[in-house]
Amino acid sequence: MTHAHITSWLIAIILFLIAVSLQRSGSAKAKMVQMVLRLFYIITIVTGVLLLHSLASLSILYVIKTLAGLWVIGAMEMVLMAMKKGKSTAVAWVQWVVALALALFLGLMLPLGIDLF
Repeated sequence: MTHAHITSWLIAIILFLIAVSLQRSGSAKAKMVQMVLRLFYIITIVTGVLLLHSLASLSILYVIKTLAGLWVIGAMEMVLMAMKKGKSTAVAWVQWVVALALALFLGLMLPLGIDLF
């Protein structure tokens, strides 16, 4: 399940960057990519919930990691919606970077992650 989760959020990040690029260029395909991206949000959330369910004991760090992951998804949507409305995206981009860094750090630090830290 860990590999499915990692694959889903990695594809979601790639789709997010593609959607941002298409949105900036004014392409009509941006909406289609955003819908596929939202499907990967759901896959990422479901695989994350299944990973949490498989744990014998749930520490507070896993709860924080879950909230950071949801924050990443929320920040992605904020970036895309602000771009669509023509508003400034600086705050949303900062939130996305901070949330992504926190989620990656916790994901790699916790026992289900890769032993880098």
